[in-house]
Amino acid sequence: MNIYIYVTLLLIAALLSTRLMKVLKLPNVTGYIITGIIMGPFVFGAIFNPDTVYTTPKDGQSIGVVYDYVNQIKWLSEVALGFIAFSIGTSFKKAVLKTVGKRVVIITILEALGGSICVFLALLTTHFIVPEHMNWELVLTLSAIASATAPAATLMVIKQYRAKGKLVDTLLPVVALDDAVALILFAVLFQIASGLASGGELSVYKMLAKPLIEITISVGVGVVLGLLISFINRFFKSRNNKLVLCIFTVFASLGLYLLFKEQWMGGFELSSLLTCMCAGAIYTNMSKDSDRTLDVLDRFTSPIYMMFFVISGASLDLRVFMDKSGLIVLTIALVYIIFRVSGKYIGAYTGAAITKCDPEVRKYLGLTLVPQAGVAIGLATSANKLFYEVGLFEASTMVVAIILTSTLIYELIGPLVSKFALKKAGCIPVEE
Repeated sequence: MNIYIYVTLLLIAALLSTRLMKVLKLPNVTGYIITGIIMGPFVFGAIFNPDTVYTTPKDGQSIGVVYDYVNQIKWLSEVALGFIAFSIGTSFKKAVLKTVGKRVVIITILEALGGSICVFLALLTTHFIVPEHMNWELVLTLSAIASATAPAATLMVIKQYRAKGKLVDTLLPVVALDDAVALILFAVLFQIASGLASGGELSVYKMLAKPLIEITISVGVGVVLGLLISFINRFFKSRNNKLVLCIFTVFASLGLYLLFKEQWMGGFELSSLLTCMCAGAIYTNMSKDSDRTLDVLDRFTSPIYMMFFVISGASLDLRVFMDKSGLIVLTIALVYIIFRVSGKYIGAYTGAAITKCDPEVRKYLGLTLVPQAGVAIGLATSANKLFYEVGLFEASTMVVAIILTSTLIYELIGPLVSKFALKKAGCIPVEE
């Protein structure tokens, strides 16, 4: 078997999983992640190469040909993340922002911060109990990721049951803004975590000034790229050519991210996600025909997103569950899930109460924000890469293991909880 045959098997298995998920009435993303786990180095790899010796994740050694194949195609994950962030940015149209008003902005900020703060306090307690497994870098990173929400599962329920009402009218713009808040919050907290992970003496520059500079440069580069493709866009009429400009933006963001990491460029750890998001926001507001281009982009990126989730599942290092630390990972994942959901609910309820929303919005909005998938997995993947580069092998495997474990649970219960909330709020007809 070679890498092309392996990728072929991944694609076929992922496509077949969608049929099974349809029968089970679960989101396709759940099937993609499970497919990745099964086709990864610890299940399919063990069958294909039974002589593989499985060692601890701390040694960083290769554990078979499938493990090597997964590492070789991981660059697709970074590209997929870029497109996800770019798409999030395109939701920031002036007309939309004027329509949603301050009410939705306040609710979004409070529910996103609510999830992060509750997870931070819970994991901080865990840090003092088992500091060898829950370091500060992991606490900050997971707290930032906790703010993200996956709207796909909730939107699927809304579409399936034709839900309508005040809760739906509030929910839709909130989930559109939610991931943008998550990217910004992650950019801040992860830059601090990066400074801690890199070692050395901490200073005001490393803790505050450098992260602020990196975020500013990330936004600035995104704005410049957005303006550039908006200007060039005027000279092309074909949607295919306009699509090339969007692809150019994502790859340019990733390339500049790596360029700025070089010491001669200052050694800055930019946020390629924030750069892509800003570029998308500028493009959609500066180009009159951006909607036509984005429609083509959605079709182009569908298989890339599928591979992203499959690779994420295949990257789950099951060795982390094979010793005594496995119970700790599961416990931390459970703590993460409980306190994230609690924080989201409290934040959404508080925001809805402050902005004087109707009672059904206050009571049930938080329950519709339970699912978490794409952006959260992407942020965990970014953290995994950096932690591995600086030698924090346990943290690199744990962050992915915790997020993927929680994602599987969220995607299983999320649609059911969303349906319950929408029905209780009167958005789904009684006969449904």
